[in-house]
Amino acid sequence: MEEVKLIIDSGSNDRASEKLTVVPLTVTIAGKDFLDNEDLDMDDFLSSMETNTEEGRTSCPSIDEWLKALEGSKRAIMLTITSGLSGSFSSAYQAKQIYEKDNPGSKVIVVDSRTAGPEISIIREEIERLVNSKTRFVDIEQKISQYKTHTHLLVILQSLHNLALNGRVNIAVAKVAKMLNIDVVGTASNEGKLEPISKVRGMKRAFKEVLKLMEERKYRGGRVIIDQCRNEKDAETLKQKILSLYPQADIIIRSMRGLCSFYAEEGSLMIGFDDL
Repeated sequence: MEEVKLIIDSGSNDRASEKLTVVPLTVTIAGKDFLDNEDLDMDDFLSSMETNTEEGRTSCPSIDEWLKALEGSKRAIMLTITSGLSGSFSSAYQAKQIYEKDNPGSKVIVVDSRTAGPEISIIREEIERLVNSKTRFVDIEQKISQYKTHTHLLVILQSLHNLALNGRVNIAVAKVAKMLNIDVVGTASNEGKLEPISKVRGMKRAFKEVLKLMEERKYRGGRVIIDQCRNEKDAETLKQKILSLYPQADIIIRSMRGLCSFYAEEGSLMIGFDDL
């Protein structure tokens, strides 16, 4: 099979490499644009979020940015953050149509992950496995769709400040949650939006809830990706708790990029895994 170019947006928290192209989204806070790329100053970004009292916004990559990422490829797969939070999928799909028209014989697959952060990366790793296993390109899209039914995302939020500013939760609820040290454990809904599951007091109870939810989702000890926003200590604690139950688990901890940090905020954890 011809070489397949893999392109993803920064809502995945992935980093660019020789084999992976990452297209950045943009976060605007108090009128200042932050491009979610390798040069993003996270200290400045998080500080701006913490002191901000206005609604922020995010902007998806433009069609031209996706087209630039596609340049030179005959076969490509583009994987985007959920269309429930961003127009990234729509923009990528329009780029696919233009690129295939302008480059006869080329073929581009565009995948709406219906999720964010580490679950996207879990899907991306499966795409890489399919490509490396010489799976026929025409069969990959269906296999990705099937695999997505086995992937999951859980989140632990220590602050609802930014979600409240952006109309995702009630401002009064956010203030009470902070005052009472309430953490929210949630997931990605079928529509690809944040769906709160439970409210707990403190991280110990949040860990217990996450482990229970992983078991309910039939996690069996495979790959886990934990993304953290300035909370490596709790990420490591959760990793050890998972390993105590599933010694064979393959777990990595990463830092969130700007887009996920914007929604999840400092102190948060995002946990991606599959049930295979």
